[in-house]
Amino acid sequence: MVFSSTVFLFLFLPLVLIGYYNPVIKSRKFKNVFLLLASLLFYWWGEPVFVFLMIFSILTTWYLGIKLQQTRSKKILIIGISYHTALLFIFKYLTFAARELGLLIHLDLPTIQIALPIGISFFTFQLMSYLFDIYYQDAEAQRSPLYVGLYTALFPQLIAGPIVRYKQVALQISDREESFSKISVGMHRFVYGLGKKVLIADYMAVIADKVFSEPGTHSVLTAWLGIIAYTFQIYFDFSGYSDMAIGLGKMFGFDFAENFNYPYISKSITEYWKRWHISMGSWFRDYIYIPLGGSRKGKKRWIFNLFIVWLLTGIWHGANWTFILWGLLFFVVLLLEKITDFPKKIGIFSYLYVGLVLIFTGVVIRSESLTEAAAYIGNMIGIGAGYVYDTDFTYLLKGSFFLLLIAAVGSTPIFPKCRDALQKRHMGWIEEIWLLLVFVWSILAVVSSSYNPFIYFNF
Repeated sequence: MVFSSTVFLFLFLPLVLIGYYNPVIKSRKFKNVFLLLASLLFYWWGEPVFVFLMIFSILTTWYLGIKLQQTRSKKILIIGISYHTALLFIFKYLTFAARELGLLIHLDLPTIQIALPIGISFFTFQLMSYLFDIYYQDAEAQRSPLYVGLYTALFPQLIAGPIVRYKQVALQISDREESFSKISVGMHRFVYGLGKKVLIADYMAVIADKVFSEPGTHSVLTAWLGIIAYTFQIYFDFSGYSDMAIGLGKMFGFDFAENFNYPYISKSITEYWKRWHISMGSWFRDYIYIPLGGSRKGKKRWIFNLFIVWLLTGIWHGANWTFILWGLLFFVVLLLEKITDFPKKIGIFSYLYVGLVLIFTGVVIRSESLTEAAAYIGNMIGIGAGYVYDTDFTYLLKGSFFLLLIAAVGSTPIFPKCRDALQKRHMGWIEEIWLLLVFVWSILAVVSSSYNPFIYFNF
């Protein structure tokens, strides 16, 4: 089940809100139990088998958390982290590892086909952070498996983040406050996210999918249009989902941290990664980079730590050499930035530099293989098809120019600044009308289209 589906919008969410805010049973325990059961149903809807795997992981982590609280034993921490790492490896990387091992030793090993549980990277990272926080004494272990279960399975952030830390929501689980104003703010945020997803990201996906389906065969301009569309698609897809998750959380009294802060206005890649997928970046910083020593143990160790973080970041995104190369490319770029600080020396051209880095690394992560990525980049620089312009470019640009312009403006803080200006002039009703139009338009798009991908479900 996805947030931008008719089942979620017209059945699941209304029924959950009615049950949660029923006028008869209002206790916090009931609301937590009800929300946990609703969240398990939400996951079961798309993963009727793997929901039991998630429940087992929750119970295992809950038990290890209690033992870790009692003993502060590093051995227990290692057991817990090893369990979750093994789980990720088996379901996400075993097929890739077996295939590459077969190629390496020149053996025709049997193909391993294992289905990937939706959102496993996200809820596994949350459970690992729970154990880390207990070990580092940043949080207390929960005696109730209900609390650990709700923290992990809470449906707004279950399958595509943001990656929530237990210490951020522990108090909210036991003692949060719901209000009409919070529900209103949450609904506003949800509608904005829904509009980002179905009105911009899904349309950009059509362009990107068409162009990337035949890498190496397009004109220069068509290739550039395809990757620009994908660059907007992945931003509005993921930031739209995060907006919906944060909005849904507020409807039930939860305050999740922001996950995006207009990354496309960054003047350096260092700044970009402070604005993009903030919850993931902070996870790797706090649980990998800093424990390895960060920049405190000399230049060589700092470079090694940075390399490990970006290698793991690439691997986290997927089991393919394209993801590994994508992570290592960012390692190289970030290393050069930190050593030379050159983005500050090129002034306004830093925006162009960041854009080009994101576009070319975007080709790598979007391609099915390194060969396809090379062919696509070849098209972009005039190698391959060998011509600058074709009829595909005219057709695609003609149908998407206005939306590309909206996407470009929407990836900057211009709209929020306009909204704040209207609020100051007591003209907030204009935003209400705009939100209503966005909602109606989004619902029409949801009802009329069966194409509804979420990129980060695959991660």
